[in-house]
Amino acid sequence: MAETTEKQLLHLVIGGEMSSLDGVTFANLDEVDIVGVYPNYAAAEKVWRAKAQMTVDSAQTRYFIVHLHRLLDPEGGAAS
Repeated sequence: MAETTEKQLLHLVIGGEMSSLDGVTFANLDEVDIVGVYPNYAAAEKVWRAKAQMTVDSAQTRYFIVHLHRLLDPEGGAAS
């Protein structure tokens, strides 16, 4: 396995149809689009922008970037 000297700051891109425009509750959890996990914010943002652009005509559909590194390491994962 290749070793990396750069600290991984994992980010998850996820999205789908919301139950309302006011909140962040998915309409159907079985249909949530789990796009993928990315090694840094820049990579995740690139994919997030592409997915958001693909669904620009659907006001009910939203995509998010989740900072997994903050969940995995709450004490030291806050830096991005």
